[in-house]
Amino acid sequence: MQVKNKVCVVTGAASGIGEAVARAYAAAGARGVVVADLKSSRDRLAAVAGDIDGLAVTADVGLEEDVRALIAAAEDKYGPVDVFFSNAGLSRKGQESASDADWDVSWRVHVMSHVFAARALVPGMLARGSGYLLNTASAAGLLASLNSMPYGVTKNAAIALAEHLAIQYGDRGIRVSVLCPQSVQTGMTTPGPSAARVDGVMLPAEVARIVIAAMEAERFLILSHEQVAEYVQRKASSRDRWLAGMRRLRDKIYGVQRAG
Repeated sequence: MQVKNKVCVVTGAASGIGEAVARAYAAAGARGVVVADLKSSRDRLAAVAGDIDGLAVTADVGLEEDVRALIAAAEDKYGPVDVFFSNAGLSRKGQESASDADWDVSWRVHVMSHVFAARALVPGMLARGSGYLLNTASAAGLLASLNSMPYGVTKNAAIALAEHLAIQYGDRGIRVSVLCPQSVQTGMTTPGPSAARVDGVMLPAEVARIVIAAMEAERFLILSHEQVAEYVQRKASSRDRWLAGMRRLRDKIYGVQRAG
């Protein structure tokens, strides 16, 4: 799909990949770009909207009422939403012992936000016979997150959700893609050792260019780092071997000592 003359909504748009893609949509000739983020990012969000002559809407995508209000604001301003880039994300460290609150917010933002958007948008898109749902997951969802179980598990679920949407609606006019970036220089990038950075850190503007090209090709899986495709193939070919390799990588990156 070409985004020229389309109405596009981008969540998590005050910075990082969301901001870069919103700017890319505007540069590609979108009829209207609506940018959304938390109230704590209100000033930065307004600056992005001002730069691209778009609409800024504060929203917590973990709340269905906020997602519905965001879509209503976009429709009031520009008309039916053609492209919804469900991009907001967060990171909570820890394994199974992470707090219930961290598990819950990870689930709501990384999975249910996409559900909320689909619930609100799919009926209208089906009626029009067109639409594009683009969800951000992560390379960690395809592979694993060594230092955050809540992140890796919920991003894995986000990929499965996108697959279900593509199966249900991909031949009914609704295009679905899932973006699985590896390390990108955003506000979620933290100092210290990281398995995600082994293949280098990409800039958000580079990812935005990849997203635009992938949408034009209507490609389901969008990767920032090509190496991830090879890692996924290794994982599929032998899970046991891949798991052993991930344990070695864990020890190399984080210095975790194996028992024994």
